[in-house]
Amino acid sequence: MTSVAEKMPSAVGTGLKVLIIDNERQHAEAVAESLRRVGYECTTATSGPAGVELIDQNIYDLIITDLMMPEMDGLEVLRHAKESLPEAEVILVTGHGTVPSAVTAMQQGAFNSLLKPLDLAQLRSVAHKAVEAARLRRDNVELHRRLDEKFGFEGVIGISPQMNDVIDKLKRIAPTDASVLIQGATGTGKELVAQAIHQNSPRKNKPFVALNCAALSENILESELFGHIKGAFTDASADRVGKFEYAHGGTLFLDEVGDLPLATQIKLLRVLESGEITRVGSNEPLHVNVRIVSATNRNLEDAIAAGTFRSDLYHRLKVVTIVLPRLVERSQDIPLLIDYFMKQFAARHHKAIRSMSTAARRQLMAHEWPGNVRQLRNVIESMVVVDADGVLDLDDLPDEFSAAVVADAQPPAAGSSLSSLVGRPLTEIEKQFITETLQLTGGNREEAAAMLDIGQRTLYRKIKEYGL
Repeated sequence: MTSVAEKMPSAVGTGLKVLIIDNERQHAEAVAESLRRVGYECTTATSGPAGVELIDQNIYDLIITDLMMPEMDGLEVLRHAKESLPEAEVILVTGHGTVPSAVTAMQQGAFNSLLKPLDLAQLRSVAHKAVEAARLRRDNVELHRRLDEKFGFEGVIGISPQMNDVIDKLKRIAPTDASVLIQGATGTGKELVAQAIHQNSPRKNKPFVALNCAALSENILESELFGHIKGAFTDASADRVGKFEYAHGGTLFLDEVGDLPLATQIKLLRVLESGEITRVGSNEPLHVNVRIVSATNRNLEDAIAAGTFRSDLYHRLKVVTIVLPRLVERSQDIPLLIDYFMKQFAARHHKAIRSMSTAARRQLMAHEWPGNVRQLRNVIESMVVVDADGVLDLDDLPDEFSAAVVADAQPPAAGSSLSSLVGRPLTEIEKQFITETLQLTGGNREEAAAMLDIGQRTLYRKIKEYGL
């Protein structure tokens, strides 16, 4: 009969770190060897104090500890692990006479308990479930900082205070039927936000229809919005359904609404007030049920003052306003966006992209991004397409980065890199260096610790200490 362990893929634990604590060295090594065979990276300790010391110095996904040990028992190890490594899972190994203690361990946060002598197939199965639980916990920590793709907020990514505010607002307004005006510079992701609103609204199973108001002449724009009947104008050879009709029951996204001609603004206002449209060339009104989400990169209050935009339409459109920051104002999000776009375009172009070099990340972090997120997205796609070795590096950057790369290679003027730090408290300087290094590595703690030349446990403590 095939065992559970044999059915599991051999690489189920690849890259996952396990600490085994048991005062019986032979037993600890047997457990370690069993888990190594399915890909786990195992370390052993032969006493509770030795195990706790390793917990303080390293990061583990799973800790397996004997319950009954002379110097420090498994319950003490469990309490220490839950305090120092809250993301790790703990499995207790017990004898038949210690079942009450095992129950106590479960109440204090142990993932599971196993009886001696261990069934290795059961051990592997429980270990697999434990590390999956640890992974899920880490994923959930990530989810509270950004909106997950599977809930329809794909592409709306950020941990900066500005984007956290935007995301919180999106969560509140998406389930309603209120009209929304999205303001922001070109390339800040206004249409993505509009799609996010639609996908998280009761209208999500109905059409999302987008129209760029700046791309069409006045006559064509009205036909696009309201439709037309056959013979309404020279080229009208058949009846045509407009965007309002097509979006019935769903959401109509009016991009660059600030460029609407005044005559069209009047007709749009009438539709918003009455809920009815009239096709071009017809006198028959048609009822439509559409949520309006609009966007602009213009200051509509200035346009109202200049007489190019109607005040009454403005107030109809802006029941709720969302202002999207420029990318340079939310540079904290650049590493997240880099990793997101790398994954997206590697899959789209069938490229095996493993990572991005620190030097390339530094260049992208230092760029001012006049084209905002759209420009960053295009740059990452370009890098993925031209890359030949699986690591995005300086040689994969587009031509406009060449001057910046050369400038970065020049040594700084004497004292220039330190002048802004002089006179500041050391703790403040340390916090800044750790924060910026984590941003540079896209939140990769292992890489950040290596760059800062400190241990991972030390970095972990500093992150908690500074509330990063």
